[in-house]
Amino acid sequence: MARADRLRAERTPFVLATVVRAERPTSAKAGDRAILMADGTIEGFVGGVCAESTVRVEGLRLLDGGESTLLRITPTDESRSASKEPTGEGLVVVGNPCLSGGTLDIFLEAMLPAALVHVFGAAPIARALATVAEASGFAVTLVTDPATPIAADTVAVVVASHGRDEEAVLAAALRAGVPYVGLVASRRRGSAVVSELDVADELRARVRTPAGLDIGARTALEVAVSIVAELVSVHAELRPAHVPSEATSVVAPAAIAVDPVCGMSVAAVAASLQLEHDGRTWYFCGPGCRQAFADDPAQYGELASRTTEDGGELASRTTKHRSA
Repeated sequence: MARADRLRAERTPFVLATVVRAERPTSAKAGDRAILMADGTIEGFVGGVCAESTVRVEGLRLLDGGESTLLRITPTDESRSASKEPTGEGLVVVGNPCLSGGTLDIFLEAMLPAALVHVFGAAPIARALATVAEASGFAVTLVTDPATPIAADTVAVVVASHGRDEEAVLAAALRAGVPYVGLVASRRRGSAVVSELDVADELRARVRTPAGLDIGARTALEVAVSIVAELVSVHAELRPAHVPSEATSVVAPAAIAVDPVCGMSVAAVAASLQLEHDGRTWYFCGPGCRQAFADDPAQYGELASRTTEDGGELASRTTKHRSA
């Protein structure tokens, strides 16, 4: 898909949803595809509004962690689903009573941009680091101009310029809140450079010098390997401090509301069907539930009064089976 290729090039996170099996009666067919954005909007087609609502909830959960899964959406009740639906690793089965019928199997693939490493320097170590980091799955920006801006979603800055403009780049990285800031230098020289940085003491303490794990590295390639090994060892900590919503590999989990009519979990985002009533916003899996609520809000108000950040109890009402 051209749209998916553009999003990857722009380092924009999304979920690619592909229908792999459709059991009639369904409006979708195998091969139908859609893109789910971090704001909950869906581009493409993987089923009707009710199916889209479930894809939105499950897809946004995946964006937070970067996993992929096979989603089965079925109109069956809990007892039938629990006893007859096949289960397996990476399978999520959701009973959606609002479906018109049929079962959909949809593969949800979270597409998160690779962690971005900013390397400053023209020396052999800088070039070797760019090569090794890219081979290890990182995205790399290799620059020689100290004024080159550090992208907002950068997770690591490594200075390997051997004395050229080190302070300016290190200070910029620390002020930007980049999680990993490393300097390629001897322990003695590195300490001297860090002590001269025009930043607060707590920021100076964050500079890793000599950058990399102590593996006895001597050559440029070995030093590069040691630095990438250190990046991998602290990978869980490599989350940008702040990034714009359109360019980030860190996606905040969407709040989950409950449809007051059918009890389905619904992503509390602008793209979901909603209705303003009594000073608050109510979310719905489909137009039928929204209309039922609009006709008699008092009948359904209690159920939707509960929302959680991650779905919690509400998700357990509709998800019949979730395998790790």
